[in-house]
Amino acid sequence: MKWLKRSNTLWKTVRRYGLAELFVPLAKKGWQRRLLAALPQSRDSSAEPLPVRLRLALESLGPVFVKFGQVLSTRPDLIPHDYAVELAKLQDKVPPFDADLSRRQIEKAFGKPIAELYAEFETQPVASASVAQVHKARLHGGERVAVKVLRPDILPVIEQDLALLRFGAGWVERLFADGKRLRPREVVDEFDKYLHDELDLMREAANCSQLGRNFKDSEMLIVPKVFYDYCSRDVLTIEWMDGTPVSDIAALRAQGQDLHRLAEYGVETFFTQVFRDGFFHADMHPGNILVSADNRYIALDFGIVGSLTDYDKRYLAINFLAFFNRDYHRVATAHIESGWVPPETRAEELEAAVRAVCEPVFNKPISEISFGLVLMRLFEVSRRFNVEIQPQLVLLQKTLLNIEGLGRQLEPDLDLWATAKPFLVRWMNEQVGPKAFWRNLKNEALDWAEMLPTLPRKLNALVDEARQKEMRDAYVHLVKIRHRVRLGLGLGDDVGLRLGLGRPI
Repeated sequence: MKWLKRSNTLWKTVRRYGLAELFVPLAKKGWQRRLLAALPQSRDSSAEPLPVRLRLALESLGPVFVKFGQVLSTRPDLIPHDYAVELAKLQDKVPPFDADLSRRQIEKAFGKPIAELYAEFETQPVASASVAQVHKARLHGGERVAVKVLRPDILPVIEQDLALLRFGAGWVERLFADGKRLRPREVVDEFDKYLHDELDLMREAANCSQLGRNFKDSEMLIVPKVFYDYCSRDVLTIEWMDGTPVSDIAALRAQGQDLHRLAEYGVETFFTQVFRDGFFHADMHPGNILVSADNRYIALDFGIVGSLTDYDKRYLAINFLAFFNRDYHRVATAHIESGWVPPETRAEELEAAVRAVCEPVFNKPISEISFGLVLMRLFEVSRRFNVEIQPQLVLLQKTLLNIEGLGRQLEPDLDLWATAKPFLVRWMNEQVGPKAFWRNLKNEALDWAEMLPTLPRKLNALVDEARQKEMRDAYVHLVKIRHRVRLGLGLGDDVGLRLGLGRPI
C-alpha cells in the first residue's frame, strides 16, 4: 500500500512546516478552528513566514506537489500576492541534485564519457525543476545546447503520490454528492498518463519537434531544435535559446519590448495550438517561457502536451464563440448536443444559469476579471445541471489558466475577448464553406483514387448480393406457404410429394 507510506510522509510534512495554519481560516465551525490551531508543529520552521513554509513543504514532497504549486503561482487572483511570489520560485528554482549524478546519468545513457559527447559541459545547472535539471553545454560541432537530465530515482516517489491521489479520489466519490459526476479517478488517470509521459525525454523530444513544425517561421513563437543523436529516455539535448524570462517585466520594459503585443501573442498562440493544430503545450507557466530580442516567445519544456479530436475542437469553438457573442442559448444547446449534460436538461434553464455567471465578465480588462470566481460559479452551475467533467479537457483548462496569468502579468488591461474572437471567427469560417470543402476533398484524394476504379465491381457485388438475398427470402416464403397448405389439407409427406408440395419443414 504505497499510499499509506506516502500519507505518513504527508502528515509529517504538515506537522514539520506548521501548515495547519493554512486551514484555520477555512474552518466553518469554532471547534474545527480550535482543533487545527492546537495541532502540534515543529519548531524548526516556525520562524519562517507561512508562504515560505508552504513552498518548502511542496519542494520536500516532490514533483506532483511542486507542479500543484506552479499552477497556484500563476493565479494571484486566487491566492494572496506574497504566496504567489513565493510559489513562483518552484517554476525553475527547485534545489538541484548533485552534478556528479547528472554526469553519471548522461554517461550511462550513451555509454560514453561525457568529454566524448560534449566539447564543453557546465557542471552547475542553469535551471532545476520538479523532475529534471538543465545544464549548458557545447557540442563538438560548435552548437550551443541545453542538456536536460532526469532526477535519479524519481519514479518511486511519483508512484506513491499517484497511489495517494487514487485513494483520495475513491473517497471523494464515496463521501461527496458530486463525487461520481466529477469522475475524480478518471482525472487522476489522465494526470498519471501525462506525468509518466514527462518522464520519457524521447517523448519530450518528439513533442518539441512537432510543435516546431507547427510554428515554423512563426512571428509569434520560437521552438528550439532537437539533437536526436544526444537524446535518450533520461537525457534531452536541444538548441540553447537566449532570451529574457517572461516574468521579468522590468527587464522587458528596459529592452523596449512591446508588452501589449506579447500579451496578444500569448492568447493567439494558445488558440492556434488548440484549434488549428489540436496539439498544445500544456505546461506554459512563466518558468517555461522566454522572450527573444525580436519580441517573440521562446517555448521550453515540452514534457506535457495535450491533444484534441476534431469533435472536441468543434464543440469548444462553438462554446467559445457563443460566449463571445453572448449567445447563452447556443452554449446550453452545445452542452446538450455534446452529451456533457443529460439529454433531458431544459436548454432554457441552463441558458439562464450561464447568463447569470458570464454576463458580468464582458467588456472588462483582465485586471477586473476573476476567472477563478467565474470558474467557481460555473462549477455551481455544473453541479445543479449534472454536467460531467471531461477528463480529456483537464489539461486544456489548466493551460487556459496559465495563459490568463501570463496575460495579467504582461498587460493587465488586455481584453481577452476582443483578442480571441477574431481568431475563432476566422477558424470557424475555415471549417465550413467552399474552402473547407475543397480542402477536405484534397485530403481524401488518395482514398478516392483507390476507390473509384473498383467502384463498378463493388456496386455489382452489392447488386448481386441484394438479388441473392431476395431469392433466399422468396424461397423461404414459398416453403412456408407449402407447409401451411399441406397442414391445411391434412396431407402426409407422401401425398404432399405426389402433389408437388415438397417435404415438411
